[in-house]
Amino acid sequence: MRCAGALILDDDGRVFVQRRSPHRRLFPNCWDVVGGHLEPGETSEEAMRREVREETGWQVTIVLGSLGEVSYDGDDGRPRIEEDFLVRVDGDLSRPRLEEGRHTEFRWIEEGDLDVVVDSRAPGDLLIRRLLANGFAAVRRLGF
Repeated sequence: MRCAGALILDDDGRVFVQRRSPHRRLFPNCWDVVGGHLEPGETSEEAMRREVREETGWQVTIVLGSLGEVSYDGDDGRPRIEEDFLVRVDGDLSRPRLEEGRHTEFRWIEEGDLDVVVDSRAPGDLLIRRLLANGFAAVRRLGF
């Protein structure tokens, strides 16, 4: 199963995260970046842009780069390959339009806040922390 994600970067070098609803089948109540499964015929970048629009109401304006692919098994046991992108968006960054029933809250985090996303030792928490650490490393490397 192929997925795409967006690490949305603001002007202060922070990354947007949102908490998944406790009713979600995959990684319930975990912090997450924007993203989801590719639809038939979509590229990873097209899916990422669609997911940003659907999950926040924002529009991707700049793709700063691909963070590469990560493989993982969801807590449903299905293997996934996810390509993540570091992006900038247009819209009111203080007021994302969270998908009702799918996400319950959001925050902007700095690199020093990575432990905020680890509420437990659940696979979803550990996966998102690793993904964000890679994203912040890329931000430093690119000089943002």
